Amino acid sequence: MSLTQADRTAVVAAVTAAETTTDAEIVPIVAAQSDAYHDAAVHWITIALFLIVAVTAFVPQPFLWLLDRAYGGWGDDWSMGALFSGLLLLLAVAYLVLHYATKPLAIRMALTPGATKTRRVRARAVLLFRTAIEARTATRTGVLLYVSLAERRAEIVTDAAVLAKVPATAWGEAMHALVDALKDGRTADAVVAAIGRIGTVLAEYFPYTGTDPNELPDQLIEL
Repeated sequence: MSLTQADRTAVVAAVTAAETTTDAEIVPIVAAQSDAYHDAAVHWITIALFLIVAVTAFVPQPFLWLLDRAYGGWGDDWSMGALFSGLLLLLAVAYLVLHYATKPLAIRMALTPGATKTRRVRARAVLLFRTAIEARTATRTGVLLYVSLAERRAEIVTDAAVLAKVPATAWGEAMHALVDALKDGRTADAVVAAIGRIGTVLAEYFPYTGTDPNELPDQLIEL
C-alpha cells in the first residue's frame, strides 16, 4: 500500500505531538517488505526436485511412459545413459517451471514460514536501528517503530536507556493498536495509533523536561 501525502503529514504530526510529552525520540519506518525470500523458493524447489527423483525411483512406469512418448513411442529397451539423460531433462524442465512459478513475491511469501518472516522483520528492524538511530541521541533514548507491510509485522526497537528502564510488556498496547489497524489496511492510522501509545509509555518513564534537544528528525521514513 502506498502512503499519501496526507498520511505522511498525519504521521509526522503524531511524532511531533508524542515528543512534546517526552525527552525520548520516536522514528517511524514503513517498509514495503523486509526480505525478498528467494531462499524460501530455492528450498521448496530443491525439495520438489528430490521428490521427483524419489517418485521416479519407486514408481518408474510413468517416467518410462513419458520417455517413450518423447522418442516416438517405439518402446525401446533404454540404456542407463538414456534413462539418466531423460531424468536430467525432466529435472531441468521441472526446475524452470518452478523457478518462474516462484517469481512473484506473493508466492514466495506464501511459501515462507511465519517464524521465518518474524525473524527477518526483526533482523531488518535491528539493522536499521543500529544504522540510523542507535547512540544518535545524547541520552540514548531513541525508539524505532518499524512496520513491514508485506509480512504484516512490526517491531519496536529501543536505545540503551529506554531498554534498561522500560519493560518489554509496556509496548503491548502500541503493538495491539498497530496490528488492529493494519488488518483493516489502514497503514497510516496504524502508525499514528502506535506512535500515540509509544508516546504515552515514554512520557511515563522519560517525561518532557525541555532540556533534551530534538536530535532525530520528526518524519516518516519509507523504504
